[in-house]
Amino acid sequence: MSIMTALDGGLSNLVNLVTAVGGLGTAAMGLVDTTKLFRGGPSNFGFGHIEDSLAPFLDALASSSAPFGKNAILRKLKADWLNGVAKDDQKAKAKSLIELSLSQVDVAAVANVAAVDPGELQSAVQKKASGLDASPAEAGALAQFDAMLTAVIDTAYERADQKYRNASKFLAMVTSVALGGIGGLIVGTGPYDWIFCLLAGLVATPLAPVAKDLVSALQTAVTATSALKKS
Repeated sequence: MSIMTALDGGLSNLVNLVTAVGGLGTAAMGLVDTTKLFRGGPSNFGFGHIEDSLAPFLDALASSSAPFGKNAILRKLKADWLNGVAKDDQKAKAKSLIELSLSQVDVAAVANVAAVDPGELQSAVQKKASGLDASPAEAGALAQFDAMLTAVIDTAYERADQKYRNASKFLAMVTSVALGGIGGLIVGTGPYDWIFCLLAGLVATPLAPVAKDLVSALQTAVTATSALKKS
């Protein structure tokens, strides 16, 4: 019996179809997730945006002899990104590492990025590191720099996370289409079965997160239809 013929069985077969397609999507996402074993797999997507966005701040640390220079900070940030550390924690870590390293370098370059006076920012950073009180002008420069750094980090991580999620969904969709096509070749007997399986693979990934709720709704519809027929 072909797949298309099986669909003529009514709502009960439709419930089984949705369950199967949702399972295919879940399996595809699981397969994509397992590729993280190989040097991070899809987790590498998005981090380049973080690196590029923070470049104006990190370049000032490139020649620093501080424990957390540019390369050390990038290694730490990438390790957290690949390991899936909570996004808010990653943002806080990026901000703290950059700010802690500022006292070891000439902050003129990063001061220009934040549009603050380099001398006031340098003095504020040095006084903060020494535990001294900054003047109002120095405190204002430091606050403005802090606000700019926070905005850049927040935007960078949000955009990077969006890129990672979109890339993962696309890879899962490609995987589900491939699995659907293989399944159609193996079990299909009707002329349209292979095409139907490809289409099922195409919708499997977006359907997977809502498959359970959709099945529950269809089962309720089946029950209601049966009750109407008996009345």
